[in-house]
Amino acid sequence: MSIKAGLVGLPNVGKSTLFNALTKSSVPAENYPFCTIDPHIAITETPDSRLAKLKAIYNSEKIIPATVTFVDIAGLVKGAASGEGLGNQFLSHIRDVNLILHVLRCFEDPEILHQGETIDPIADYEIIIDELMLSDLDSINKRLAKLEKSVRTGSPAEKKASEQEQTLLNEIKTAIDNADPERVRSLIDQAPVETVPLLSGKNFLIIANIAENEIGSANNNQHYQTLVKKFGNNRVIPVCAKLEYELAQLSHDDAQEMMGMLDMQESGLAHIISTTYAQLGLITFFTCGPKEIHAWPIKKGMAAPAAAGEIHSDLQRGFICAETFNYNDLMTLGSEAKIKEAGKMRKEGKEYIIQDGDIIHVRFNV
Repeated sequence: MSIKAGLVGLPNVGKSTLFNALTKSSVPAENYPFCTIDPHIAITETPDSRLAKLKAIYNSEKIIPATVTFVDIAGLVKGAASGEGLGNQFLSHIRDVNLILHVLRCFEDPEILHQGETIDPIADYEIIIDELMLSDLDSINKRLAKLEKSVRTGSPAEKKASEQEQTLLNEIKTAIDNADPERVRSLIDQAPVETVPLLSGKNFLIIANIAENEIGSANNNQHYQTLVKKFGNNRVIPVCAKLEYELAQLSHDDAQEMMGMLDMQESGLAHIISTTYAQLGLITFFTCGPKEIHAWPIKKGMAAPAAAGEIHSDLQRGFICAETFNYNDLMTLGSEAKIKEAGKMRKEGKEYIIQDGDIIHVRFNV
């Protein structure tokens, strides 16, 4: 399953610095607007403590973790929907991601240029959302013009579907006119029909880029507090991009030592990756053996045949059953042999819904 999260923000908010930390790559992060012209893409492992324990039990040669692809999208500016700052190109890159990570500046530093006169992450967020909604209005109006023709000339079934979509798009237009992106997302989530993909309706998280001396005390940052009040604790992640970049350059042991000195339980990067994974509604199942432990990300609620298809299309096409047990039972009992003895090994058919932590072996015939 391809999972993409796009880092979006105004110029000079720390977005490329954070991307460098996430991927240990060398994306330029100079202190001027539009240094990131093309989107940069990199794959980051999803932290999962279960993998090492499974590797020890199976004595496997290697681990293949679940991954998330992060996209560094060049800084947006006011007027992007009209083409300002190469805006149309940047907006098209946002269209391709599953989750938007809004990187918002919450630190003061006179040496780093800022878009406005003062640090105001809410205003920065609203500039971005306004541009996304303006772009959506253009898409909606083009779609409504096509639907009008379908209502006039289509079959009764086509006319009914087109009228339903018209109603939905007009309600979304009203939400956009009222500058209400939450209403846009709600309408899309509950829509009885599909319509054109909309940028302002995408799922999102807020990355609050705070100063290094505020690590562990983000609640003392008034900008972070304002973001939490508006979006809630579950959507706002406090991170110091500069510190995360420095940690990413260290060896594992040195990074752990530095985190200990700063009283950090986990890195901000690990928090971002795991929260991104959860926000997209993903769970993990495993295939295990002496060659490898492989973590497979899937959408929660996926049935066994479709999950098998993530491994290989032949497994879905010829699916017979899945021999299944859960990671927690394996940790309790210690081996597959004891799993079988305890009656915890099950044969599940096509209706079975895969659970997080399931370990499966697919029986198939093609």
